Amino acid sequence: MREIYSCTWPFAITTVVFVVFLAKFLKDKKKNVIESKHKLPPGRRGWPLIGDSFSWYNAVASSHPPRFVEEQVKRFGKIFSCSLFGKRAVVSADPIFNRFVIQNEGKLFQSSYPKSFRDLVGKNGVITVQGEQQRKLHGIASNMMRLEKLKFHFLEDIQRVMLNTLTNFQDNQIILLQDVCRKAAINLMVNQLLGVTTESEITEMAQFFSDFVDGCLSVPINFPGSAYHTAMKAREKIIRKINRTIEMYRQEGSLEVSNGVLARLLEEESLPDEAVADFIINLLFAGNETTAKTMLFAVYFLTQCPRALKQLLEEQDGFRSMSGGDQNKLTWQDYKAMPFTQCVIDETLRLGGIAIWLMREAKEDVKYQDYIIPKGCFVVPFLSAVHLEENVYNGALNFNPWRWMDPENQEKRNWRNSPFFAPFGGGVRFCPGAELARLQIALFLHYFVTTYGWTQIKEDRMSFFPSARLVNGFQISLTRRHMQA
Repeated sequence: MREIYSCTWPFAITTVVFVVFLAKFLKDKKKNVIESKHKLPPGRRGWPLIGDSFSWYNAVASSHPPRFVEEQVKRFGKIFSCSLFGKRAVVSADPIFNRFVIQNEGKLFQSSYPKSFRDLVGKNGVITVQGEQQRKLHGIASNMMRLEKLKFHFLEDIQRVMLNTLTNFQDNQIILLQDVCRKAAINLMVNQLLGVTTESEITEMAQFFSDFVDGCLSVPINFPGSAYHTAMKAREKIIRKINRTIEMYRQEGSLEVSNGVLARLLEEESLPDEAVADFIINLLFAGNETTAKTMLFAVYFLTQCPRALKQLLEEQDGFRSMSGGDQNKLTWQDYKAMPFTQCVIDETLRLGGIAIWLMREAKEDVKYQDYIIPKGCFVVPFLSAVHLEENVYNGALNFNPWRWMDPENQEKRNWRNSPFFAPFGGGVRFCPGAELARLQIALFLHYFVTTYGWTQIKEDRMSFFPSARLVNGFQISLTRRHMQA
């Protein structure tokens, strides 16, 4: 029996290997026929199964996310194909094609996200839903963050939160600014959305959202200790908090923040509780990530550019002088009279924007120029590759807020419609909280730079995976500035 086994074992292995090879050959041949028929953009296959995913992740985890894309552009052009996440993908660094994809959301393309992200933000969230339901939820969010509501519902509340969060540090205190920005942003969001105001609840929610965000692009394996498991547990706790707030509102007929988004949502819209919870989680996630990281990156870039910091400080000190001291709050007219601050925000979004790429999927065979993108194919407009392209922006890798004062860049600067500058996406999925985020960032900069000077203690760098951050948290020592103008 042992002799028979010894003879047949190598034969069995050879047979299995041959069958696997033959199956792969036939599959690849079929793929070649399909791709020849569809005339995909030029590109490479990468390694079997994993494709180009490792190269992709290595690039986005660095301080220069478009590195992989730029390498492929040199070989194949601005629209190329590769293998990502186990599927064939078309990736674009072409601003016109990116705009074409964004504008045809819901028609030729639909959003596509990894399972971990879909599970966490929820099936009823404005980020992940499709079609008519997406348009309805997006409309609700946009309505709640209209310009007049920013003036009357958000301006004073944001300043109160900033004063409470930012003005109590001691002289020479050492902080991790990344944690401070996260806490300020989550404070803003949970205050406006849920009426949460206590220090302990805000700290708790900040930790929940830190865990939540770290799991959004994780491997969706739900075992204790994994990022996905920790994030799903955090989601459950956030949902419980939202549901308790909804129940309190229905019992008492009011919330601590009567003008808050959740109160208005329950009063003005007819959505089931599950959809309300997912809607609020989507707003918390989108608002917290965009605001916290842009505030952080703005101070990081300003630290590296003393000339820009000096000009920003002069602009902001002017408002404090006019108002007569530290505690007098800014008006809407003050906010609209911050031209250089707005340039700093735009330049921070260009260099360190949070939405560095979009993930879409072709709903049908899509013809573009000489290419045909087959139904089901991933399409990835890589926004950061355009934002950091030297042919679009002179000195593209340098922090230069003055570039936005150049008349030649005014058309590019239209972040609602420009194909060259899209930090908030576009089309039907344009970020409904874009104006609110910019208001929050401007007010943060006002209160931070007029209250403190700072010295960076530890070297740092940006990374964009699993979420945008500074890898060492941006450790700085604070020095309190003069208290009177």
